[in-house]
Amino acid sequence: MKNDKNKKAIALKYNKDDSSPFVVAKGKGYVAEKIIEKGKEEEVHIYEDENIIDNLMELDLGEEIPPELYDVVAEIIAYVYYLDRKLGDING
Repeated sequence: MKNDKNKKAIALKYNKDDSSPFVVAKGKGYVAEKIIEKGKEEEVHIYEDENIIDNLMELDLGEEIPPELYDVVAEIIAYVYYLDRKLGDING
């Protein structure tokens, strides 16, 4: 894998009991590549959106998503749930 110094990645976690999603990993370049690689290994859906990554990168590890990003992150979560259901129907 070629090292892309401009690549950015952030991993969010959300459970039904949480008040909002929170940051569990983030990084640039090599670290971003490793976050994406680990996500793929764990069969986590990867969502790419250059418009939101810079806002999310400003958050600290463990920090919850601020209210001003709820709408965008909700769209991401809805997309992931859609994929889970779709793939579950295919694989189940």
